[in-house]
Amino acid sequence: MSLWHTFMNRRGETIARELTQVIVRQRTPYQLLEIVDTVSYGRALYLDQKIQSASLDEFIYHEALVQPAMLLAERPRRVFVAGGGEGATLREILRHGSVEHVVMVDIDAEAVAACRAHLGEWHQGAFDDPRVELVHADARQLLAQRDEQFDVVIVDITDPLTEGPSYRLFTVEFYQLVAAHLTPTGVLAVQAESTDVGVWDAHLAVVHTVRQVFPQVAPYRAHVPSFGESWGFLVASRTMAADRLSAAEVDARLQAAGLTHLRFYDGTTHQALFQLPRMLRAAQAAWTRVITDAAPIVLEV
Repeated sequence: MSLWHTFMNRRGETIARELTQVIVRQRTPYQLLEIVDTVSYGRALYLDQKIQSASLDEFIYHEALVQPAMLLAERPRRVFVAGGGEGATLREILRHGSVEHVVMVDIDAEAVAACRAHLGEWHQGAFDDPRVELVHADARQLLAQRDEQFDVVIVDITDPLTEGPSYRLFTVEFYQLVAAHLTPTGVLAVQAESTDVGVWDAHLAVVHTVRQVFPQVAPYRAHVPSFGESWGFLVASRTMAADRLSAAEVDARLQAAGLTHLRFYDGTTHQALFQLPRMLRAAQAAWTRVITDAAPIVLEV
């Protein structure tokens, strides 16, 4: 008998995928964790019944999230990661030989342990790199308690679901805290929700909220097949705009960093990521709501 995993993609729509086996299914103190093997996308991680990544295409998401910010920062030394439990965000950061220290903060120790045990293809031993400091805590609280400055901050957290662990990391107060812990030329990267028409309000809210704190904000998107939609990201800085980097400059920086064998990201791809359709650009320009602690982004499922 076939096993099927069904999850809600948006209101009124579900996606069903055939499984070959269920590796892990457990409720942690923070969320429902599932690691399964699918027929179409290989091994996949779900949190609260929402797909986070799959072996066939996780490199698209993680290279898109990490590499534009790391290249914009140019030879970053210190990096802070909020979330990123699979370890693939760490993997992409540690490709850069300039990196001396990475503080990764994920609140869910059980989820990270499961990913560490069962998603080796994702992290490729990154958790064991001596440059990594792994902390299980609330990323916002820990950042508020630390004094050091970072060259790059990457926010790779789950969606802001009701009563979920992440919604207070999508507010203007959190981005102000990040800004206070970035060097003058530091760079912020954020996973910024779906950019598909009809469900892009959370993406628009993230972009507009970050713009209240950083003068240079460049939203972009990449299609991730296992998600069933195009996913949004942004890069923000006080001084530098990622969307102004030419393809030649991106390729030159990749060459200098020794990153010539990435599977998804290069100069041509960089240019394509920031070419948003007219309707999404118009929606971003029209958005006016600012997300604060008093009224955070909260997605209903």
